[in-house]
Amino acid sequence: MFGDSFAYPWVLWLLLLVPILAFVYWRRRKKLVTEVVFSSLQAFERIKPSLRERLGHGPISLRLLALACLIVALARPQSVSSRENVSTEGIDIVMLLDISGSMLAEDFSPNRMQAAKQVADEFIDGRTNDRIGLVIFSAESFTQCPLTTDYPVLKTLLREVKNGMIADGTAIGLALANGVNRLKDSKAKSKVMILLTDGVNNRGEIDPITAAKIAATYGIRVYTVGVGAQGQAPYPVETPFGIQRRLIPVDLDEKTLTAVAEMTGANYFRATDNRTLRAIYKEIDQLERTKIEVTAYKRYSEHFYGWLAGGLLVLLVEMGLASTVLRKIP
Repeated sequence: MFGDSFAYPWVLWLLLLVPILAFVYWRRRKKLVTEVVFSSLQAFERIKPSLRERLGHGPISLRLLALACLIVALARPQSVSSRENVSTEGIDIVMLLDISGSMLAEDFSPNRMQAAKQVADEFIDGRTNDRIGLVIFSAESFTQCPLTTDYPVLKTLLREVKNGMIADGTAIGLALANGVNRLKDSKAKSKVMILLTDGVNNRGEIDPITAAKIAATYGIRVYTVGVGAQGQAPYPVETPFGIQRRLIPVDLDEKTLTAVAEMTGANYFRATDNRTLRAIYKEIDQLERTKIEVTAYKRYSEHFYGWLAGGLLVLLVEMGLASTVLRKIP
């Protein structure tokens, strides 16, 4: 009846005239009352007012009601139905996660691997229309999860990642080749890899630069993230007296990681703690956003007809009663 909105909502302020006019009418009627003095009103106590007397204020009430209906009609109540066509430009993303023994260093909280897994989990939560895959590597590399939009499954497989799943070492080139193999046949408009490591390539048959050239050939951008504090980092070592923390040097091949990123049209980032690692993933998240085009359609349905008809009908009834049954003679 009222719809979802009004075309001219400011017109509704005119409804304030209704109580104002009612008050003016009441004050005017009070002044027109003729006072007649009687010695006693006892003789009138048994006389009941007639129906015509009870409806004496009917015409003015109907007129004010008609005025209110016409004001609402003038404001034009409407119903709005909308529809949207959404087209997306999908992105395929493969995360390459180093799970070598050095990722257990505790310069991050609680350690590099757990910090990387937590930030990757948050990164997945921020995506909506993109396919994401997960490749893990140390001395070897394998796909922990293929490209998928089933984020709960992907996050479950990410949580299951731990050191020792494969032989120790750092095969960065092999991980890049594995990621390329996952993305080379992709039909997505944008193909991205995010490589996170804390070491130097020392295993595998493919070197990182060669793998980066292959990635560039397929139009794949490789964002590289080097993790590790400057200088040395505490590392848990099991001894006959329990686990002790010893300082180990941070050995990170930033030159190669920078070259890999630049060759593929992406960026290299250095993370030295949890805060900077989270900021890096947020920056990558903003750089690789799915493009969404929305075309909106709106259709308006008018509801003022009923109010206009109701107001005119009430006005006709008021005029009819005022001219016949409720006619007043001065």
